Amino acid sequence: MKQVITFGEIMMRLSPPLNYRLVQTNNLEVNYGGGDANVAASVARLGLPAAHVTCFPDNELGYAAAQSFQRYGVSMEHTVFRGDRLGLYFLEVGASMRASKIVYDRFDSAFAKLQPAWFDWSNILSNGRWLHWTGITPAISASAAQACKEAIQEARRRGITVSADVNYRRNLWQYGKKAQDVMPELVAGCDVVVCTEGDAEDLFGITPRVDAANRFVSMAEQLMQRFPQIKQVIATERETLSASHNRLKGVLFNGTDYIETPAYDIVPIVDRIGGGDAFIGGFIYGSLTYPTEQEALTFGVAASALKHTVHGDVNLMTAAEVEPVMQGNTSGRLLR
Repeated sequence: MKQVITFGEIMMRLSPPLNYRLVQTNNLEVNYGGGDANVAASVARLGLPAAHVTCFPDNELGYAAAQSFQRYGVSMEHTVFRGDRLGLYFLEVGASMRASKIVYDRFDSAFAKLQPAWFDWSNILSNGRWLHWTGITPAISASAAQACKEAIQEARRRGITVSADVNYRRNLWQYGKKAQDVMPELVAGCDVVVCTEGDAEDLFGITPRVDAANRFVSMAEQLMQRFPQIKQVIATERETLSASHNRLKGVLFNGTDYIETPAYDIVPIVDRIGGGDAFIGGFIYGSLTYPTEQEALTFGVAASALKHTVHGDVNLMTAAEVEPVMQGNTSGRLLR
């Protein structure tokens, strides 16, 4: 069976146990994650073949990071092991009115220094059915942006569905190019785009029309006019009641119809990192499994809601565990 393929950096995540602060802990728990790779792991756990493409340092940390995703069922056969450094990030998990905090230490990583020629996309995508990337990847370095561009071009040549979470992070763009100069060409090659109203304004100068009855639809219509290849614009809408209590729903516009899901009440939150990746992974699985967009979107949001109950970056839920939540069973009743 053909694979869902993702491309991007994987980092080591270091976090204090429970809800300890960094200033008070003597221990750090190790996990590995990355926006694109988390999507591949979610898809694999849900039951579809998935592969992730990345560059790791040629040392024990790189091997450990690769093995961490292999154990979730993700193929890492196209991993390039070159360079010296694995990117890190430190997570302090908040609670109640105290927000979570992240400190990045990813400068000069092996992934940032990759060479596009290291990736034979014709071979990598020969067994692909879906390519996914995030806006983080082209933000890391000019060479990562070029490799991402070449992957999208090859996917287009092969008729492979391409999706992107535009995920604008202003502070990552440090190599002399602006996101507004790089992202439009990449997004132009996408069939599915995850984009909020804020990202659309920051990246493309698109704002909802003043008289719009639905601000998301107004933004999505303009985005699809700018980039005619796009067939679906999707997003989650989150109501943050506290660091421990959120409400989440999904929205979709396909050029004609607007679709939304019921809101899921998530309390208490165990770990919200990777919730957006779980949504995309669930939506990809749903799009390849269910006959309607409503079902695919609802499955994606249900998967994301469940991810908030799982420690680490990766959603470890199976399709059999997501489906009851998708159908409205959110009781969390003990299974025997």
